[in-house]
Amino acid sequence: MRSLPKVLFGVVVAVLVSSPQLTAAQELQCDLSRSLRREIQSYQPVVDRIFEQIVSGEFAGKTWDSLREFTDAFGPRLTGSKQLEDAIDFAVARMKDEGLENVHTEEAIVPHWVRGREWAELVAPIRKDLPMLGLGLSVGTPPEGIVAEVIAVETFEEFEKLPNRYVRGKIVVFAPEWTGYGPTGRYRYESASTAAKKGAAAVLIRSMTPFSIGTPHTGALRYEEGVRKIPAAAITVEDAMFLLRKYRRGDRMSIHLKMDATNLDPTISRNAVGELQGSVYKNTSVVVVSGHMDSWDVGTGASDDAGGVFISWKAITFLKAMGLRPRRTIRAVYWTAEEQGLVGVGAYERQHATEEKEEFNVFFESDSGTFEPLGLDFSGNSEAQCIFAEIAKLMKGFEQFTYTTGVVSSDIGNWLERGFPGVSLRNKNENYFWYHHSHGDTIELENPADLDRSTALWAATAYVIADLSIDIPKDVTDYTD
Repeated sequence: MRSLPKVLFGVVVAVLVSSPQLTAAQELQCDLSRSLRREIQSYQPVVDRIFEQIVSGEFAGKTWDSLREFTDAFGPRLTGSKQLEDAIDFAVARMKDEGLENVHTEEAIVPHWVRGREWAELVAPIRKDLPMLGLGLSVGTPPEGIVAEVIAVETFEEFEKLPNRYVRGKIVVFAPEWTGYGPTGRYRYESASTAAKKGAAAVLIRSMTPFSIGTPHTGALRYEEGVRKIPAAAITVEDAMFLLRKYRRGDRMSIHLKMDATNLDPTISRNAVGELQGSVYKNTSVVVVSGHMDSWDVGTGASDDAGGVFISWKAITFLKAMGLRPRRTIRAVYWTAEEQGLVGVGAYERQHATEEKEEFNVFFESDSGTFEPLGLDFSGNSEAQCIFAEIAKLMKGFEQFTYTTGVVSSDIGNWLERGFPGVSLRNKNENYFWYHHSHGDTIELENPADLDRSTALWAATAYVIADLSIDIPKDVTDYTD
C-alpha cells in the first residue's frame, strides 16, 4: 500500500501541505478573462434552481430519509463483513432504480479483521470494569487473556525513558493530552509497536476524542514491519486518566485483558460507482464525487462516512431528476475499506492509472462530517484556485471557501498531492470527534436541513465544474504505486 497523505486511516489531519491557506476574504492574484468570468456568472440561475429544489422544493428532506433508511437497514459496515457487501449491493440496485448510468462495482482485495468478544478489567488494587474497544487490525490475546501489571505514561518521550526490563511483560497505558487528531492520533497507530520494542505484553490507549462521557473510540493501528505484534485497545478518556493518576501516585495495578480479535485472510470487496454521464464527454475529464461506504463495527457509521456517500449519491440523482446533464460526466464513487488504510481507493487508483490524466478532472470527497455546511475547501494550482473562487461566488449564503496546494481530504489525497484539483466539504464539525469511531455515530447526529444544504452545495458546484467550457487546470505527476 502506498504511503498515506497526511491522514490517519480515514480522517484528515492536515489541510495544508506546501502553502498557506487562503480564505475567500483574502485576495487571490487572479487574471481570468472577461469571457470566462461571464460564462461562470451565467450559471447563477441554474445554481439557484438546484438549491431551491434540494433545500426547499421537491427533494427537501430526501437525503436524510435515504441516509436513515440505509443506516437502519445495514448498521455498521466493517470491511470484510456481509453487512458491508449487502450495503454495496443495495446501493447498486437503488442507483439503477434511480436511473443513474454506468452503475457497477470494481473489486478490491481488502483486510478482513474480526473483533470478537473482548473486555478489560482492573483487578488490583481494586476491581473496576474498563469499557474498551480493540483497535482495528489488532491481534488478539491468548484464549485466557492477559493478566499483567500496568505502566501508565502520558507521552512517548516519557515512555522512552523507561528501561526495557521495567516494561517487559507489562500492559502499557498511553494517556496523551488531546491536542488534535493529528498529533494525538499518533498514539493510536504507533503505540503497539513502540511498546512491543521494549517487551510490553499489550497496550491500552486513551480514546482519540476531546470529550467523553465514558465512551471508547476505536480506529486502525499500524504494526511496524519486523516488530512483534501485541494486542491493542482503546479505553475511555476517564479511565486512561484514572490509571495515569494512580500510577503516578505509586499504586501497583494489574489489568485482565481479553480480546478474541482475529485477522483472517484478505477478502474481496468492491468500490461502487454510478454516473450522471456527460452530454459531450463521457469517459474523459470526469468529475468524481465521493465518500466511503465502510465504517467501524460500532454505531452505524452515519457521520463517518454514510453522510459523505449520500450527499455524493443524491447530488447526481437530483441533478438527473431535474434534467440537468453537464458536458462532462459526474461520477459518484463509494470507496470500500477506507478505515483499514485507504485500501479500496488504492485499488481503484491502480486500476485507472494508465489513462488517469485524461480520465479525471476534479475530485470531490466528504469525510469529515456532514453537519451545517459552511463552504468548501479547494486544492489546486493558482490558476485552478482562481477559477474555483469565481465559481464559489455563485454559492449564495456560504462564506468559508479556502484554497491550498495541499491535501483537503483522505481517500482522494494521493491524486491531490500529485496535482489534480480537489474539493472537500467545510462544515460546522467542531464536535465531530466526540462521536467519531464510537457507538455514538448514528443517524441522530444528522440534521435533515444541513444534509439538504450540503447536498445542494455539492450538486451545484460539481455541476458547474462539469459543465464549463474548459477543464479545471492541473499539474499532474505520474502515478507511482
